[in-house]
Amino acid sequence: MAAKKTVGRPPKYESKEQIEGLIEQYFMDCEGEILKDAEGNPILNKWGNPVIVNQRPPTITGLALALGFASRQALLNYQGKKEFNDTITRAKSRIEQYAEERLFDRDGANGAKFSLSNNFKGWSEKQEVEHSGQMGGVTIINDIPKPDTG
Repeated sequence: MAAKKTVGRPPKYESKEQIEGLIEQYFMDCEGEILKDAEGNPILNKWGNPVIVNQRPPTITGLALALGFASRQALLNYQGKKEFNDTITRAKSRIEQYAEERLFDRDGANGAKFSLSNNFKGWSEKQEVEHSGQMGGVTIINDIPKPDTG
C-alpha cells in the first residue's frame, strides 16, 4: 500500500519555539541602533541623547514579513493554529501597546488610531447617527424664532 500524500504546502514552522527567536529579533531590529563615530563612541544630538538610526515602528505586516510570511493575513492564519496562538497573540499585543502609547504622542496619534482600529479588536471610532421620520421624505422642523425686523 502506498504512503498517503499530504495535500497543500507544508507548514512554515513546526513549533512555536522556531518563531519566538525571530519575533524577538524583529522587535530588537525595530528599536534601531545607536549611531557611533569612528572610535565607537555614540554620537549625541543637541539635547545630549544618542542618535538612533534604522528605528521603525513595529507593525503587524512588518512582523509577518520578518517571520517569512508573504502577507499579514498569512500571519493571522498562523495565529489561528492552537500551538501558535499565544505566541503570535503576545507579539501582536506588543505592537498594539506601541500603537496605543502613540495615541498620547501628537505626531503619531493618527497613525496609531488607524492601526488600532484596523488591526485589533475592540478599537474603532464609531459615529452613531440617529434618524427619525419616514423613509424617502424629509421633515423640517423649524422652531427657532425669527428675529423681529420691524
